[in-house]
Amino acid sequence: MILAGDVGGTKADLALFAPDGPPRRPVHERRLPTRDFPTFDALLSEFLSGASARPARGVFGIAGPVIANRCETTNLPWIIDGRELGSRLGARVTLLNDLATTAWGVSQLDTKDLERIKPGDDLDGTRAVVAAGTGLGESILARDEDGWIALATEGGHTDFGPRDALEDELLAWLRVRYGRVSYERVLSGPGIADLYRFFSETGRGAEPDGFAERFAAAPDPAALVTEAALEGTCERARVAIGKFVDVYGAEAGNLALKSFAVGGVYVAGGIAPRLMPFLREPRFARAFSNKGRLSPVLDRIPVSVVLDPRASLWGAVAYARAHR
Repeated sequence: MILAGDVGGTKADLALFAPDGPPRRPVHERRLPTRDFPTFDALLSEFLSGASARPARGVFGIAGPVIANRCETTNLPWIIDGRELGSRLGARVTLLNDLATTAWGVSQLDTKDLERIKPGDDLDGTRAVVAAGTGLGESILARDEDGWIALATEGGHTDFGPRDALEDELLAWLRVRYGRVSYERVLSGPGIADLYRFFSETGRGAEPDGFAERFAAAPDPAALVTEAALEGTCERARVAIGKFVDVYGAEAGNLALKSFAVGGVYVAGGIAPRLMPFLREPRFARAFSNKGRLSPVLDRIPVSVVLDPRASLWGAVAYARAHR
């Protein structure tokens, strides 16, 4: 059996697959909240306690930098060593960055699993994946003579680059709170909450009575802001989400330039599907393509949102079958 996993800062999707069975039909699967477990071993034990078979091969997409099959997770207090884990499981285990498994998953998706939000040329070239969720991940999907190669990056932790006076002000505000400011500080669930705080402290956008108290008490303030923006019940929430979409489009365009992703850019992660009404607006595509002399190149690159929340899981099992 193949044990595949997509392990993020908030949740883990784990599944067992028959070695030669349907690529997207697990024989056993569960979603578990990662923050409820002190270690990855504890989470795996909980999953396997309900399984009727043991794995011979394991591939896990992990939210964090993977070096020599070992990862110190970025948004969890975990250290995961693939070799040691494999010894305990009695299986060959490979750890990959979760955006690398998402990139592998993109190669497995059908058109129904995607929504194109920016038109472009359908070229058979390098693709890029950007995914905002608990953090911000980025990866590249390149071609060789044998098929696709998924390249992991830690591009979400590059320096945030403001594009106008408002974003200059945002950067200065974030710097006071955090010191160094990465794109992940803006393009993530915590980033949405901080965008709302920034617009509150600078007095931009109207706020309905009682919303500040609800925001302060919310267990997930980003979800509250997103809901209010979508429902149109809080102008300040719409302003915050609008700026989030602007920066998301700009950074997706940066990634497209750095990887020369003429085959398209894929927006994955948990946030994008919830923001489809905003992502369908021109602002994302406009920010994506606004790259000066290279704007005509960006105009030709299509952008699609990944609607399947288990793309990274499908990518993990696809990698396992390609690397037996």
